[in-house]
Amino acid sequence: MDHFLDKSHGKPGFSASGSPALRIVPGTGERIGFETSDAVYAELHEHHDMSRLTAQINPVTGPVWVEGAMPGDALKVTIHEIRLKDYGWSVSIPGSGALQHVMGEEMFTRKVPIDAEGVHVTSRHVFEARPMIGCIGTAPAQGSNSTLMPSYPQGGNMDVTEVRPGSIVYLPVMTEGALLSIGDIHAIMAEGESSFVAIEAEGIAVVSVELVTGMSLRAPRIETADEWIFVGLGAPVQESIRRGYEDLFGFLVDDLDWDSGDAYAVLSAVGHSRLGGPTGSVAPDPLHPFDAVGAVTLHRLPKSVL
Repeated sequence: MDHFLDKSHGKPGFSASGSPALRIVPGTGERIGFETSDAVYAELHEHHDMSRLTAQINPVTGPVWVEGAMPGDALKVTIHEIRLKDYGWSVSIPGSGALQHVMGEEMFTRKVPIDAEGVHVTSRHVFEARPMIGCIGTAPAQGSNSTLMPSYPQGGNMDVTEVRPGSIVYLPVMTEGALLSIGDIHAIMAEGESSFVAIEAEGIAVVSVELVTGMSLRAPRIETADEWIFVGLGAPVQESIRRGYEDLFGFLVDDLDWDSGDAYAVLSAVGHSRLGGPTGSVAPDPLHPFDAVGAVTLHRLPKSVL
């Protein structure tokens, strides 16, 4: 690790204003460690009362200024490893998540040990850790993007399981320097995040950053060892699906110079889609901050067809 940003650099949003925590030259291969915080879950576990919180909710560590990054470019962020601490948290926040009605108005919290055996979710259920980054993004051109809801073209709280070690995340640059921030590490998360919280854990995400000049993106995309995954953002969900598939089609036809008929037929055969994280694609009503508007969808193509 060549640079380390501890959790004291946590911020409550992705913003184009303020001072960078670090400036880097992209493409050097230097690795940056972003430490994330679980302080809010520790406070919820202690008090079971949202009104007594003093810690930031879902802070992101950063931002990192990327030299030469300008609007119309993209960051290529390679995730090398995620180092988990000794425990995580399972929390039910009243009014949030798909299970809110069955969990009721009483807050549930559980401290979840993490060790070499795995993630001890119950006294008899130990799962292999599958660490991932819930919240990763660049800054908007102006103003500030939430680290909670929704997901944005610049990234944010996407909660996509494939944002994990071995993957590459491509993020649009909307302001000079890009201003990359990372937070919300999960020890393990089921796809779709039924609880809206997953098994949250403090940790360190280690990444390197390259700059792709002239790569204009309207939403993030993720490259794994076996797949390309295109994030769709829209309201209603049908609009999100359309946008994600259009971006995947454009990747084949415009970037890889495929025949449009070939692209259409291949996507019809093996271009899979599914719902992404639960945070939506449009800012929620302030009176109902946990009610998602729009949808995050994921559109997948196996690399074997390329």
